Amino acid sequence: MRQSVFLLLLLPSKSFYFNIIMQQSVYHIPALFDACMDGLAIRPDGTYVDVTFGGGGHSRGILSRLNDEGRLYAFDQDEDACANIVDDARFTFVRGNFRFLKNFMRYHEVEEIDGLLADLGVSFHHFDASERGFSFRFDGRLDMRMNCRARVSAADVVESYTQEQLADMLYLYGELRTSRKIAAAIAEARKSAKIETTSRLVEVVSPYIDKRQEKKELAQVFQALRIEVNHEMEALQRMLLSACELLRPGGRIAVLTYHSLEDRLVKNFFKTGNFEGRAEKDFFGRVSAPLRPVNNKVIVPDEEEIINNPRSRSAKLRIAEKL
Repeated sequence: MRQSVFLLLLLPSKSFYFNIIMQQSVYHIPALFDACMDGLAIRPDGTYVDVTFGGGGHSRGILSRLNDEGRLYAFDQDEDACANIVDDARFTFVRGNFRFLKNFMRYHEVEEIDGLLADLGVSFHHFDASERGFSFRFDGRLDMRMNCRARVSAADVVESYTQEQLADMLYLYGELRTSRKIAAAIAEARKSAKIETTSRLVEVVSPYIDKRQEKKELAQVFQALRIEVNHEMEALQRMLLSACELLRPGGRIAVLTYHSLEDRLVKNFFKTGNFEGRAEKDFFGRVSAPLRPVNNKVIVPDEEEIINNPRSRSAKLRIAEKL
């Protein structure tokens, strides 16, 4: 209780965070909350989708702007998020991965939507739950599955991938210059015993981490594994393509990213309609793309928000409108 009161004192009064914390424990504090709500330009009678429900903060914000005719569909594949489901007749919760956005919308007989929000950050809840294995700060099972029903965990990846596959994963998704050395260390260490805990993985890779930026590089190792386990880049691409199809003209999509790989994909897709950033032009030399970026300059948290919510510091918000 004391912790909740302390957090309330820290949070900016203009935001919607008060209601979030009053209704539940701090599962996650959304970054750039007001910018997301404003960017969606929410119509009171519109149909919206929050593809990353989590603690429900963004969903509650959207619902607060809808009238009785408005509808909100929220996705989350994690069973833990079910505890935060909103009791509201205008709200429908979908227990599933947002890569299946179009299929689920078809199931619910929704042909068009007015807006979609995606917060691609990992919830505080996941980072702080040692048994989920998302953070190097705690000792726990090397899991990292967003969907606990999925078959392959981070420990499985570490155990079964070839040394070359591990190196490619660490370089592509972790952007680590020492990816080959780290992969070789993992391959050698697992010969004597399986690497099944976060602390054991940290022990194995630490000799090949730059001590001057130890936290950053360990985070990159864990990021690479998490992305691989959850097929995050593939899921993001499929969701963006589906969202573009579902949006009605004038509808908006707002995406919060937290690392350069995600942000590059979103930026390219919003500007060109493809993930490579290849501008395709029509007969008159105009770029042919289904979306129009609303903010050409990426939106980032201000100093006040970073002080109140340090985990928001890497957040980047991009918004686009369907043409």
